[in-house]
Amino acid sequence: MSTPGEYYRSLPPVSKTYGVACLMTTSAYYLGLYKFWTIALQYELVLKRFQVWRLITNFFFLGPFSFPFAFRLIIIAKYGVSLERGPFDKRTADYVWMFIFGALSLLVMAAIPPLYSPFMGPSLVFMIVYVWGREFPNARINIYGVVSLKGFYLPWALLALDLIFGDRLMPDILGMVAGHLYYFLTVLHPLAGGRNLLKTPLWVHKVVAYWGEGTQVNAPVQSDPTAGIAFRGRSHRLGGMATQASSPSQAQTRDQVPVQPPNPAADGVAFRGRSYRLGGH
Repeated sequence: MSTPGEYYRSLPPVSKTYGVACLMTTSAYYLGLYKFWTIALQYELVLKRFQVWRLITNFFFLGPFSFPFAFRLIIIAKYGVSLERGPFDKRTADYVWMFIFGALSLLVMAAIPPLYSPFMGPSLVFMIVYVWGREFPNARINIYGVVSLKGFYLPWALLALDLIFGDRLMPDILGMVAGHLYYFLTVLHPLAGGRNLLKTPLWVHKVVAYWGEGTQVNAPVQSDPTAGIAFRGRSHRLGGMATQASSPSQAQTRDQVPVQPPNPAADGVAFRGRSYRLGGH
């Protein structure tokens, strides 16, 4: 069995970052480092007092420590990781774009008064469940050891459980709407012969490349070679040519050392030199 540290290091970067950020946000709230209304989504304060951080921080609060909070973290650790290792494998920028698009969609929906919620994190987590159900429609899911169903019906089963437990249904429904909108624009519409209307923007690729975590197949930008590394590059001699810093044992170039006479045995030749004719010079 792997240790908790090994399990943590094995997690893919996007799901790990979001899950840890949500856990730290709730932990900081219980430590009294902030009041929950200072990070809640309030458009009036965003527009009048320019408290733009509320547009982001509200997605990291999944509620106080409770069973629903733990269940949402499990969703990130199980279904979010499954998406990142499965359909989004080697597509880190696309996975980040899915989160960004989901957050933007939820912010637009939250601007409608009947759909407003001060914290849209639960809806973003439920979007993960919906996309996972569409990507793994035939996977077998066992809920509490009682009900077994296909992955396609998982979002609806969780919606029914919230109804039974008396939890609010609106966050789940908004997450399903955002998830279906993303899946339709990126998968269903292109499969029907349409154009991909939700291609990952270049700036997202640049952010992921600068972040230095994860990989992106056929990325339009190169990963930052110095991300997380103290030194990497080439060494240069003034007036000379560059050599690889990571390969000190490589042969030096001709302009860095004087030219040496050829070594007869260096290239495997038995004899090298001038030829003489017998009786001649």
